[in-house]
Amino acid sequence: MGKIIAIANQKGGVGKTTTSVNLAASLGKHKKKTLLIDIDPQGNATSGLGINKKEVIKSSYDIMIGEETAKETIVQTKFQKLDLIPANMELAGAEIELVDLPDRINILKRGIISIKEDYDYILIDCPPSLGLVTLNALSLCDTVLIPIQCEYYALEGLSQLMATIRQVKKKYNTSLDIEGVLLTMYDGRLNLTIQVVQEVKKFFSNRVYKTVIPRNVRLSEAPSFGKPVIYYDSISKGSQAYLDLAKEIIKKNRK
Repeated sequence: MGKIIAIANQKGGVGKTTTSVNLAASLGKHKKKTLLIDIDPQGNATSGLGINKKEVIKSSYDIMIGEETAKETIVQTKFQKLDLIPANMELAGAEIELVDLPDRINILKRGIISIKEDYDYILIDCPPSLGLVTLNALSLCDTVLIPIQCEYYALEGLSQLMATIRQVKKKYNTSLDIEGVLLTMYDGRLNLTIQVVQEVKKFFSNRVYKTVIPRNVRLSEAPSFGKPVIYYDSISKGSQAYLDLAKEIIKKNRK
């Protein structure tokens, strides 16, 4: 049975979608059958895998409002062992539509649970908020991966995220746990980066991954070509970092 990991942080600009796309592709490269679910209305994970958002007919929105099953929305990508449930702009209205639906926290769970056994890993790229769409992901997933950028406001808002995770665990998903904390936009030459790393490790102790994601031009360029970085420039530092992260996650879950 596959493992479902939500990639979440309500703070924008922390490398959440970059991590979702590149970790999913790296798991596929490591021969793990992987599904990426894009539930961010911006749909950047969708376009980052070379899918035109404007041409998407069935999306995660259709699952969120209970009109389609997961199997009907899955798109095969051109990348090794990687499938996608895309997002489109309709998802922007899902928060409002979900409010009036019964058992609105578990709608995504009902749509996705039937395909859990079809994959080794299912990753969910969450929107940068703690609204009903993200809560649906948290009630469905086994664990949460939290990307944190190595910048001044790194820990801002994390207490709110942790409180939300605790609340969901208590009310809707008793087995919910932290998969790990990923440091992104790392530049070891800066004193600020070193300070942020120390603060994050103090806050999360042994939950922080050994792998860090560096600031890397290739990582920034790859989405405009509709490719994960390992297919855009396989020898870049960004590519190596995400392949290492995938290896670390696989090893951890083997235990």
